Amino acid sequence: MEQVVGRAEEKLLLNKIEKSGESELIAVYGRRRVGKTYLIRNGFTKEIAFEFSGIHHATLNQQLENFSLALTKVTGGFTLAKPESWIAAFEMLIQYLKPLVKKERTVIFIDEFPWINTPRSGFLPAFENFWNSWASREKKLIVVICGSAASWMINKVINNRGGLHNRVTRRIRLLPFTVGETAAYLKHRKIKLDKYQLLQVYMAMGGIPQYLKEIEQGESVAQIIDRLFFTKDGLLREEFKNLYYSLFDKAENHIDIVRALAKKSKGLTRTEIINACKLSSGGYATQVLAELTESGFITPYIPFGKNSKDSLYKLTDEYSIFYLKFIDGNKATGAGSWLKFYSGASWKSWSGYAFESICMKHTPQIKKAIGIDNVYTEISVWRYLPRNKEEQGVQIDLLIDRNDSCINICEVKFSVVPFEITKSYEKELANKLKVFQYQTRTRKALFLTMITTYGVANSDRYPGLVQKDITMDVLFDN
Repeated sequence: MEQVVGRAEEKLLLNKIEKSGESELIAVYGRRRVGKTYLIRNGFTKEIAFEFSGIHHATLNQQLENFSLALTKVTGGFTLAKPESWIAAFEMLIQYLKPLVKKERTVIFIDEFPWINTPRSGFLPAFENFWNSWASREKKLIVVICGSAASWMINKVINNRGGLHNRVTRRIRLLPFTVGETAAYLKHRKIKLDKYQLLQVYMAMGGIPQYLKEIEQGESVAQIIDRLFFTKDGLLREEFKNLYYSLFDKAENHIDIVRALAKKSKGLTRTEIINACKLSSGGYATQVLAELTESGFITPYIPFGKNSKDSLYKLTDEYSIFYLKFIDGNKATGAGSWLKFYSGASWKSWSGYAFESICMKHTPQIKKAIGIDNVYTEISVWRYLPRNKEEQGVQIDLLIDRNDSCINICEVKFSVVPFEITKSYEKELANKLKVFQYQTRTRKALFLTMITTYGVANSDRYPGLVQKDITMDVLFDN
């Protein structure tokens, strides 16, 4: 077994499951290449007794043949005949497992679970029967089912209304690495980059272990991005469509929504998304938004003082943001491509967007830096659209509403040097606080919090304006 870097909560849970002394049915889900299979293969102290993975777009006959080959491998005997049905397949599995579970704690792992459930295959009812009639009674058995199609796993397994209703004993939604976990993972792989370089890598590809694994020792950020994104055979040049089509049936609508959100860094409401993508306003739009949300590509934020119906959706997948900004429709290829963009207008707008998205995902670390990690808070956004030409619109991209009668109004700024507040920006900030207080009628104390890469260089020039000055260093805290 190999070492699992990061994933502290998940490792503790797997250890707890292994010692529970009960039959366990664990549902693991998360986007493609996020490390689900690696975690299960290496997160238990025991070797997996049986592992079987579904094949994308395979027929029932191919899936059953794959099952018999997987079972043949672990039994070590002659090649087993292909079962005629999934009922028969699970009966074969039971016969193999019976002597094992009499002796010791036994783990079996069914990967890419949604891919096995082909139309009219009878797979899900057969699995329900396997669990309910036999596996659930075996105190030494752990059954792990895993899938990249997060929405399918939730709707068909976790929220199942049939034979699997309330049968899942534990669930793990595996998210990308945090910035801190990414730093630890690359350090484990002997990759030496400073925090600013690590942050740029994260901004381009996010905390996806399979992407990060492609980084080689001795490469600069420009070399990493050039090779993975801008060369003909770069892993991340053709990943975009593969990513969405492997997760969603009829992925065109999912991609349309992602493209629409990529053009609006401040986010779109559900109605704005429906209009922009020409979707029906019924249940289908809700389903597609839910699938993208559960898979971690987009995030709904409830505006301050509003409810979930008013949610503002933002594209929060770093890889998708980068791809749509610099790769999609762009002819730039080869060495030096990234440096062509660096410090240009498109780079500036992208870096601000990506850094802001990362900060939104790392609010636990930001709360800790502020000193309010033990205070109940609600994270939200807020925007005010002017009603006439005399008024000025206001956008607050990160707002921490605290239970101690305070609100942190966060300004997120990415900069290659310590950030300087200009006189005009100082007026903009003061106006933002004034408009927010007036329009929301809040009586809470407002604390302007600057979140930057290297800190604010001249906050002393405007005493009392910036209450907290936070740098990128806090994002590396696990």
